[in-house]
Amino acid sequence: MKHITDTNITQQQPTAVTIGNFDGLHMGHRALIRLTKQFAKEEDLKSVVLSFSPHPMFVFGRKPDFALVMAPSEKEYMMKKMGVDIYIEYPFNKEFSSMTPEEFACNLIFEQLNCKVLIVGENYKFGKNQSGDYELLKVLGEQRGVKVIYVPSVLFEGDRVSSTRIRQCLKDKNLEEANRMLISPYFILGEVAQGKKLGRTIGFPTVNIKAHTKKLFPPNGVYATQTLHDGKLYYGVTNIGRNPTVDGTTKVVETYLFDFKKMVYGETIQTYFFKFIREEQKFPSVEALREQMERDAESAKKYFASKEYDFWREKQ
Repeated sequence: MKHITDTNITQQQPTAVTIGNFDGLHMGHRALIRLTKQFAKEEDLKSVVLSFSPHPMFVFGRKPDFALVMAPSEKEYMMKKMGVDIYIEYPFNKEFSSMTPEEFACNLIFEQLNCKVLIVGENYKFGKNQSGDYELLKVLGEQRGVKVIYVPSVLFEGDRVSSTRIRQCLKDKNLEEANRMLISPYFILGEVAQGKKLGRTIGFPTVNIKAHTKKLFPPNGVYATQTLHDGKLYYGVTNIGRNPTVDGTTKVVETYLFDFKKMVYGETIQTYFFKFIREEQKFPSVEALREQMERDAESAKKYFASKEYDFWREKQ
């Protein structure tokens, strides 16, 4: 996969393009990418996913607490995994957002990207003041011989799937609903960093992930998780929080993996979240913490052995 992060996006070979922020790569996003790849294959085109960096919400600052379902490195990883030919993170700023819809469509998409097929969601808006839509794209495309196709919104349990809806599910600790809409369960991908190594002293060694600072985390607490390392999945429990029992102040993501003995500092791991177990707590002693960690591990093992997990077990 070719990954472009600047404005040098000119393509010599004709392309099939889809556009959006694609935060989370949920089932709606995947419908767009799947159709783009299908047209690329059928018409001998290169598949292009055009996204923007930083996310427009960070530029306009309308939501001070805004965070990403997927960090940029996680989205790049997934785009590669999905078999996209060219993934573009086009630099986004206020000047760029003031471009007219016609300039954006004709100059950037049709001309620079050499687009022959354009796939967009039915509610897609673009250009200055979000004044462009599918109908305008269709007219502009017809004038230039570009096939413009819209994909209807994807519904889950009767309501439209969106990144906003998924963010709220994560904040509400409703991982089951969030994960169903994401197709691939919510995950944190990052490098293993050295922690305080307290877990080793009480029989629960943990791996600590350095996650992206702009990523949305579920609320502080303990979760049943699976971690991918070196092509193998390990069950475990993950704590998101600040380690109040040992006077921690910095937010950490630390995972105790069952039947895992390796030292993996500096390596990249991917941790999938499935079930909320309990809130973060401050314990009166390290021994009380150890006893609770035993109960947490048992709770996670029961979840992974239960019918509640069957949907995901069958997908592996």
